[in-house]
Amino acid sequence: MNEKTIISCALTGSAPTPDKNPAVPVTPAEIVQSALEAEQAGAAIVHIHVRDPETAKRSMELEHYQAVVEGIRGAGSKLILNLTTGPGARFVPGADDPLVAGDGTLLKSAAERVRHIEALNPEICSLDIATMNFRDAVFMNAPSVLREMADRARAAGAKPELEVFDAGHIELAKALIAEDRIAAPHYFQLCLGVAYGAPASPESMLHLRSLLPKGAVWSAFGVGRNQFPMVAQAVLLGGHVRVGFEDNLYLDAGILAPSNAALVDKAATIIRALGSDVATPDEARKLLGLSN
Repeated sequence: MNEKTIISCALTGSAPTPDKNPAVPVTPAEIVQSALEAEQAGAAIVHIHVRDPETAKRSMELEHYQAVVEGIRGAGSKLILNLTTGPGARFVPGADDPLVAGDGTLLKSAAERVRHIEALNPEICSLDIATMNFRDAVFMNAPSVLREMADRARAAGAKPELEVFDAGHIELAKALIAEDRIAAPHYFQLCLGVAYGAPASPESMLHLRSLLPKGAVWSAFGVGRNQFPMVAQAVLLGGHVRVGFEDNLYLDAGILAPSNAALVDKAATIIRALGSDVATPDEARKLLGLSN
């Protein structure tokens, strides 16, 4: 068990929407406010997606990322900012011709997917080491695309958070590390319970942890009702944790979470009850090898 446990808060993803929980932040101002509240509750890192303020749907617009980043930094926050690079990897085969992209496809080049990283210089950016079935679509991240994204992130000064959803993804991450595309200490996020990846179970977490390269720093999360059981499991196994509306909308069975801060607060309570303590942003920077 770590003496200090990092809490990362995934503020708003693409699937959770305000019609499912009205507390889900949508506009840049709402995302900024949610981040600051999460920091007060104990989050050291915020994982950031953005949405179109008019439609509440997923967005890749630089202006929305810029508004969120400048809003958090301008408030004097010490949070570590982790900007997603996941959007732009969704493929749905056409019903009549699988070689033609169907409705719902959103494929972008590596350069387009890291444009906001290069413009805004966050300390961390996600790098999804995964090509996998994801609900009714395919989440596509070819090794050549990942290599370019990793190189661009490194040049921009952002540490990749290596998001892995199953065992083979860790092996691909190791290959990128062996090519010296990812600087140590290597930071992994074990994503559990995502359809159709590794299930959110103690056995899955133990197995994935056993495959990580020596010296890796790792975190984990479970989706939906598995969010808090996986918090406890990660703490006990020496990992760090992630909570937030991107992965789960409920504070307890049948009780919608009123805020991201409430989810962070519950995670902090679990961490302390198990004998660890919550890392501050600066303590997290030291654990992750980031400069202050």
